[in-house]
This record gives sequence, C-alpha cells and structure tokens, in this order.
Amino acid sequence: MNVTADGTVYTADTYADLEKHYENDSWNEGDDNAYGCIKQLYLLKKANRNMKVMLSIGGWTWSQAGSFEAANTVEGRSRFAKSAVTLMKDWGFDGIDIDWEYPKNEAEADSLTLLLGAVRDELDSYTAEFAPGHHFLLSIAAPAGPAHYENLDFPALAQVLDYVNLMSYDYLGSIASHTSNLYKNPGLPGSTPFNSHDAVQAYLEGGIPAGKIILGMPAYGRSFEATSGLGEPFSGVGLANSGPGNWEGGIWEYKVLPRQGGETFYDDVAQASYSYDATTRELISYDSPQAVQAKVAYVKRMGLGGTMFWEASGDKTGPESLVGTSLRSLGSIDQTENWLDYPNSRYRNIASGMKGDE
Repeated sequence: MNVTADGTVYTADTYADLEKHYENDSWNEGDDNAYGCIKQLYLLKKANRNMKVMLSIGGWTWSQAGSFEAANTVEGRSRFAKSAVTLMKDWGFDGIDIDWEYPKNEAEADSLTLLLGAVRDELDSYTAEFAPGHHFLLSIAAPAGPAHYENLDFPALAQVLDYVNLMSYDYLGSIASHTSNLYKNPGLPGSTPFNSHDAVQAYLEGGIPAGKIILGMPAYGRSFEATSGLGEPFSGVGLANSGPGNWEGGIWEYKVLPRQGGETFYDDVAQASYSYDATTRELISYDSPQAVQAKVAYVKRMGLGGTMFWEASGDKTGPESLVGTSLRSLGSIDQTENWLDYPNSRYRNIASGMKGDE
C-alpha cells in the first residue's frame, strides 16, 4: 500500500487487488463486489481459519519516495489511521503492518511511535463498534542495522505493537559477505559485518518482549562477482537478465539456487550458507534449509515469536522449501482464529461473508 501526501492510504493496483476475475468469478454481479487478490485472500481465510492477512503499508520504494511524511503531523496521522483501518475492514483483513524504511532520526522515530498509537486507537475504536472482544493486529517491519534501530523508542513500541518483524537480512559489507547470518564469525570478520543475534539482543535489551520478535529470513540470495571467496574483495554483483529467478542485479530467488556450477558451503560459526563457483568466481549468499533449521532452533531457544520470510514467491516447493522447513521445525502456526465478520465493508460479498463462494 502507498500513502498520499496528506496521509491517505490507498492501493496502487486496483485491477490486481479488486477487479481481476478468476475462474468461477461471475461477471453478472455488479460492481459492488470485491474480486482479484482481495476475494481470493478472503476465501483462503475461510478455508484456513488460522491464517491471518495483514494490510502492509510502505516498503523500501515508497518510504524513499516520502510516503510517511504525513506522520509528522496530527492531521496526517489521523488521516493515515482512519484510511488504513477503512481499507482493512473493507477488504476483510486481520490487522495492519507498517513498513517505514527508515526513520532517519529521533524526531521521525517519534513520529512513527505516534503514528502507531493513532492506528492502534483507530483499530480499537473499530473493534468496540463492530467486533467486541476481538483484537486486530498491529506490527512493523523493523530494521536489523544499529544505525536504524538505535533511533527507535523500544519501550513505546512494546506497548502498542503485537509483533516486530525483524528484517534480519541484506547484511552487505565491502567484501563478499553473508547476507543473513545468525552470528558473527571472528575468524572471518569481514564476512559478517552484521548478525541477527546482536540485533535480537538489542531489541530485547531495549524492552521488546521476546514473544513479539519475529525473525526474518530471505527467500533469495545476493551475489558477489570476481571474488576469491567468502571474506574476500569482489568486483560487481552481476546484471539482471531475463532468465528465471533473477529480477534485479545481484539478487537470485532461492528457487533457482544454487546456480549451475556452484558448490554449496555452510559456515558453522556464523550459521549461514552460500555457494561458490570457482570457474566464474561468483559467490552467492543465501539461506538453505540447514540455515533455516538453525534459526528456528534459535527462535525456540530465545523464546521468540516465530519466523517470517521475504518473500514467499522466491521459495522452492517440496522438502527444500524454506517456509516448509520452518513450519516443520516449529511444529505449528498460531492457532487463534482469524476474523471474517465485516458487516460494514463497502464490498457486498465481503460484508455477506462470501456466502455461496466456498
């Protein structure tokens, strides 16, 4: 979701979200029904009552474009909160996730805290009128780099948030390095400029309860060209091409890794995996099932709230699935039920609970 200059939250793709007709969708029901992804997500919720769908607002691109400037004023925060909750109830979602990358100073971090408070108040007002006794979720995508998280007011965030989705990936340095390592490797310090454990410890020490911290993992790898190996200098990250699994220079979806010719390795100290092709001199850092198993064991040991992945379309199917590996290792997902009753949704089929569409 994007945000206008005055703070109004809106969809940038109404066709995909609301208009596209899938198989069995009728063309004769008028224009007051939701179709597209929104209808399909609601049907998935009906079929999987433990599945919850959040409205995610922001992201790297929109944040850099100034989407959260409205958070600096009372009026902007109010408009943001009201429009976000309106979209949530119209679409039949279970909560709101805010992805501001990143508040660059304490003043902006304070604006984030105030914005989250405004959204929480608006969610609670909606709950009181239309869903007594229920609790709609509120979360953020949270930075794992000290330069970004040190601005945050952890105690205030702990009061208002249900989950802190820690973006514990993209740990890039000036030499070929791990992108999502759990620990530092003192023997190869340049390969671990950052690590997830230090970030988790900072959030815990700052006052975020362990059960609210969700450990993030990438479903993609980052490449380093013309390098002799991990912890060594590199020259370039590679260009994007039209082949499968490569949508941006230097990034490869996990489902196409390791690339042909790449030999896989595991760093037992950093708890991280990578591949290296000695012929092309390309190193790709990515999470393997072994790395995910190590991280899930860490989540359990630390009492964290769970795991999350960016993002699911890059995953493999079958026994090498990262999401599947996490689920099997954790044993279950949150068992509380989602919410299906949105009587004041602007879309007739959501307001009626999609009766007849099962």
